[in-house]
Amino acid sequence: MLRVRQLAPDPATTVIVNCAGRTRSIIGAQSLINAGLPNRVAALRNGTIGWTLAGFKLDHGQGRRAPGVPGAAARQAAADAWRVADLAGVRRADGAELAGLLWALEEDGGRTVYQFDVRSPEEYAGGHRPGFRSAPGGQLVQETDAYAPVRGALLVLADDGGGQAAMTGSWLAQMGWEVIVVTPCPPDGHGQADGARQPSRQAWRPDRPPAPAVPLAEPPVLAGWLRDGEAAVVDLETSKRYLAGHVTGAVWALRADLADPALTSRLGSPRRVVLTSSDGYLAAWAAADLGTGPHGPRVPGFFALAGGTQAWERSGLPLESGGGELLSPAVDVYRRPYEGTGVDPAVMRAYLEWEYGLVAQLERDGTHGFRVLVP
Repeated sequence: MLRVRQLAPDPATTVIVNCAGRTRSIIGAQSLINAGLPNRVAALRNGTIGWTLAGFKLDHGQGRRAPGVPGAAARQAAADAWRVADLAGVRRADGAELAGLLWALEEDGGRTVYQFDVRSPEEYAGGHRPGFRSAPGGQLVQETDAYAPVRGALLVLADDGGGQAAMTGSWLAQMGWEVIVVTPCPPDGHGQADGARQPSRQAWRPDRPPAPAVPLAEPPVLAGWLRDGEAAVVDLETSKRYLAGHVTGAVWALRADLADPALTSRLGSPRRVVLTSSDGYLAAWAAADLGTGPHGPRVPGFFALAGGTQAWERSGLPLESGGGELLSPAVDVYRRPYEGTGVDPAVMRAYLEWEYGLVAQLERDGTHGFRVLVP
């Protein structure tokens, strides 16, 4: 909604919304319709999957971005989005009001609150409110269960005033969530601007027990071992995170497979095996699984990387990405049927059949609580 009027200023121009599959394109197209865009709007049937199955070529390696939005256009988009958000029952609160509300929740014993910045990751990285997590609006609506797994939580959304939070909030409110959008607050009579009194509440995270005491290798020490060929590194994070960036030369494995002699034999015969994970927590528990303790490993030569891969990177040591050796099958994460460039058409068709079947499932489900708006 924020950029469409810049991209298609002529109301006679047809607007086609697309995504990899179906969900976000349908959400996007309906958002434009709800907001009253005068153009004819449609979602590309079955998205990029449908385009591929129809035999059309895909464009690869492009970095085109939508243009910036002038202030007047952003205000128009915000007004359009808020008409829909108000209809859905989305609440507004400036920074001071939100701070008071969150303090009151803490006084009452607490309620799970998620705070999301719904702009693009690049906009988020350029500056955001303290305590807000990046969750682009379309992704948040599509994968709410991943971003906000606690049902009944309060969702607080923020953007930079262009209406993205209001439109995202309208969908979440229709899905039964209580939603507050943070709005700009002018300075008060004492010169206190929006955000001067920040609430302490962050997104809910479960407590976790302390990591077990196991032999640790500090990043510079491990770097020396690797340089001298005296260690092998096994990354236990998700395979997706491993492929995105890992200690140079590290291999990947499932934690459950570490006890398999056939797997460890594939490492060769290093003097030491160093386990790592994102922050080292999972690696420490895996080392404990192998029988290591504070007085040394009962399985000789096993260590955990102190601080994990994050500490390695903070030490200025190099990461590799985009490839690596997988000692276990990468069955730990679900790979969507539109990821990659060599997806089997049968897999794509099966995905579409599953998605179309969701409609009938929802018709039989009396608990989903979705409310359809009629702008």
